[in-house]
Amino acid sequence: MAGDEEYLIKVTIRGFSRAMILWLMEREPMSGYRVVKEMKRLTEQHFHSGVVYPLLYEMESKGLIAGDWVHKGRKRVKLYSVTKKGKAIVEHLRTLFKMPVREVLGDLMGGSPHVTGESPSQSGRANILAP
Repeated sequence: MAGDEEYLIKVTIRGFSRAMILWLMEREPMSGYRVVKEMKRLTEQHFHSGVVYPLLYEMESKGLIAGDWVHKGRKRVKLYSVTKKGKAIVEHLRTLFKMPVREVLGDLMGGSPHVTGESPSQSGRANILAP
């Protein structure tokens, strides 16, 4: 059973990876390395560059994020930021998560705001898609 549980968690997080990357970059531009670190921190799952960089390249080619080369000390680093198109998708996701799917997500996180009558801030759970 543990193998099935790990698989489901891994697949769910991978499916949500693009949304998390947009959410992260909406807050501030960041390098691919920092995205890897933040994804690990947020999900407590192992993310490595072989997973994250292809997502960044795909998202950049679709116009959801834009990368700019900058100098940090003696290194050149590509900083990615969310584009207007990417921001529109984040807003669409926020709207989606205000609909009934929010009950499912809330329950999976330990109690739906609709069921408990609490907002995420009242219950101590942060809304990860809120600005």
